Amino acid sequence: MKTRHLDICRFPRSARALLCLMFAFALSGCVSPIALNRAVGAYDEAITTAASKQLLMNIARAHHHQPIHFTGVSNVAATFDFRFNAGGTPALGGLAGQVLMPIFGGSVGESPTISIVPIEGEEFTKRLLTPFQHSKLTLLLRQRYDIDLLLRLMAQEVRLQSANRQISFRNTPSDTRGYEMFRRLVLHLSAIQDQNQLYVEPLTLEHAWTIPAGSVTGEGFQSLEKEFTVLYNKQDNTYLLRKQVPGPILITNYDPNTLTSDERAGLSVEVGRWSANDVAFDIRSGYFGGEWPVKGSFRLRSFHAILGFLGRSLGDEPEYHVAKDPRTPAIKGDENPVATMEIIVSDSAPPEADVSIRSHNQHYAINTGGPLARWNRDAFQMLYLLFQMTITDLPRVGVPSITIAK
Repeated sequence: MKTRHLDICRFPRSARALLCLMFAFALSGCVSPIALNRAVGAYDEAITTAASKQLLMNIARAHHHQPIHFTGVSNVAATFDFRFNAGGTPALGGLAGQVLMPIFGGSVGESPTISIVPIEGEEFTKRLLTPFQHSKLTLLLRQRYDIDLLLRLMAQEVRLQSANRQISFRNTPSDTRGYEMFRRLVLHLSAIQDQNQLYVEPLTLEHAWTIPAGSVTGEGFQSLEKEFTVLYNKQDNTYLLRKQVPGPILITNYDPNTLTSDERAGLSVEVGRWSANDVAFDIRSGYFGGEWPVKGSFRLRSFHAILGFLGRSLGDEPEYHVAKDPRTPAIKGDENPVATMEIIVSDSAPPEADVSIRSHNQHYAINTGGPLARWNRDAFQMLYLLFQMTITDLPRVGVPSITIAK
């Protein structure tokens, strides 16, 4: 089979010029998506790195007892200008005017516009100081984060139920008794989680009311059926209304769906007064980890308190090793880091650090080397997610866009 080659020189001059222009436009169409993909990736990386460094900077500020402050990128608009030109010129050799050589040229220009705004004001400050709700802890636990890491970062204290009273143990290294009890308890929950025997579900409570049947009209009865389970009692001519309402988030070593309504109500009373910032737990004997039966609740803290805790751990209140309770089963990999999130403070920047900043004539970096690299990376990722759950929507200037102009 013979192969035919297209000889552009045999085409008329006008046709050759048209082919050159078509090639130029085809080339510009290939370059535009490549430049767009690279720009989107570069801007995304720059914004994420800036936010990560701000978190580390505010930990350094908390370390030096200075006010924390955040700045965010509210808008990125990048305009790309692609210019291509094409032409022809007589060949250097051959018959002048008969052979036309194509000439191509082009340029790429980028004009980014980045809007940066301070994250401040009463609404943001309230969110910064308001303790996290238990729904956020549950959301992160369902992403398979370690429960001991989550609670060491998010929990302010644990309150244990004992002899009809509650005893509080603070997650603060300066409070030796409270800190060590807190650490031993979260290690116990971690050992149960390692065996996939830990349940984290909302405790559903059932409320009941009795009303005279004569006080309910036909329309009223239809309305009641939409919200309540209605049972008629012929003996005293009354209606029994039942309604399930959400109770506290419950951490258990057994399936909470096996509890009866009376057991749920009794457990709610034992836990005591709770709010959306509390996470209750009930570890029972007869199940995995039941060698240490214990019940109570964790009280979550705010994002501002988390930054303060991490900042103080660098100087005023350093964390220290706490061994697990003798009743606690073996922990996977014997994972029990001293620090909730280990931060290196040095005179020079660590060469292999994922994120590092310079503040107060020192370098701060997350320790991502050694056997605890995964733990520290997970802790910092968790801190980043909690910050995203705290900030409000930033004011926008126009509509964010990336415009391609040719």
